[in-house]
Amino acid sequence: MSYLLGVVLFAVGIALTIGLHELGHMQVARWCGMRVRRFFIGFGPTVFQVTKGHTVYGLKAVPLGGFCDIAGMTALDEVTPEERPYAMVDRPWWQRIAVLLGGVTMNILVTLIVLYGVAVSSGLPNLHADYTPEIGQTGCVKVDPNQQCSGDGPAAAAGIKPGDRILAVDGQPVASFMQLREELAKRPGQTVTLQVERGSERSDVRVDVTSVTRTTAEGKEVTVGMIGVGAAPIKDAIKKYDPVSAIPATGEFFGNMVQATWQGLASFPAKIPGVVASIFGHTRDEESPMSVVGASRIGGEMAERSQWAMFMMMLASLNLFLALFNLIPLPPLDGGHIAVVVWEKIRDFFRKRRGLPPAGPADYEKLMPLTYAMSALLLSVGVLVIIADVVNPIRLF
Repeated sequence: MSYLLGVVLFAVGIALTIGLHELGHMQVARWCGMRVRRFFIGFGPTVFQVTKGHTVYGLKAVPLGGFCDIAGMTALDEVTPEERPYAMVDRPWWQRIAVLLGGVTMNILVTLIVLYGVAVSSGLPNLHADYTPEIGQTGCVKVDPNQQCSGDGPAAAAGIKPGDRILAVDGQPVASFMQLREELAKRPGQTVTLQVERGSERSDVRVDVTSVTRTTAEGKEVTVGMIGVGAAPIKDAIKKYDPVSAIPATGEFFGNMVQATWQGLASFPAKIPGVVASIFGHTRDEESPMSVVGASRIGGEMAERSQWAMFMMMLASLNLFLALFNLIPLPPLDGGHIAVVVWEKIRDFFRKRRGLPPAGPADYEKLMPLTYAMSALLLSVGVLVIIADVVNPIRLF
């Protein structure tokens, strides 16, 4: 029951995230004196709608998106004579950009509010904790992931014990257990020298790295190195703040999230082949893209284990992803529309230098092929990720 409750709550959170994004557009448009015709959450058949003033509010059957229909958003949008004074396309360039940034701004505000709430209630991941890889346990190495193993692994055989800290691999410093794992993975079948810290003493330990075959998220078989060690819990990994100290802590953590999210967006295209491969039974990368279906399932797992802080952090991450994704300067995303407005401004600047009048709104008909292509691509990727989340979902526990 708690799992289903978590799924439902996270799905509602996603719908609210989308709704707040569109609310940001609508509110700024009204502040700028524009007319909002429709404000809907979801796509597909209309579940219900109500008209207040000049705006129709409604909910559609598929809550996977939403839209805010502003009169005269582009030159292609027909407006009535009564709507003409309120058309977005005739407003100053800075007002148009402000409206387009309204949704992004709203999602960023939601992210900050959620992070602040988590900081004072449960605590945020401590960015200044000591992440030096510490051994939690040693064991054997499964050469074949489908078979069991027994006995000591290479690390234990070399004398490495739980509590030891690994400072370097062949003289290369390692700052985290993930980096340690990556360095060892590059050295299958080799003998490496680990700099080991035990208490106040440091020593060099030579370890034979076992070669194992694993399947990547893209479905390729690769040979990597392992020595049979597991990570110890990181001390002070979570830090709780008072209401005052939570303000700078939230800002710092938000900056870290922005950097990580941008990196995730940059690597997004490269992860799509792995998503496709996972549909046909290959191992699903835990860092591969997720749809609202997969995110809701993860939300259910968190709720089932009362991991409400993680639940809220994931909602914060979703809001930030939506904000930054919409800044990509391609139509039909907000960033694409912003790019058009900026282009109009630059174009008119040079026209003015030549003694020419402003050229008016951009011709969106020339952008329609790109808009249709991007829409089709986004829809196709979305369908693929949803299928992967159904047949081979990511599981945290």
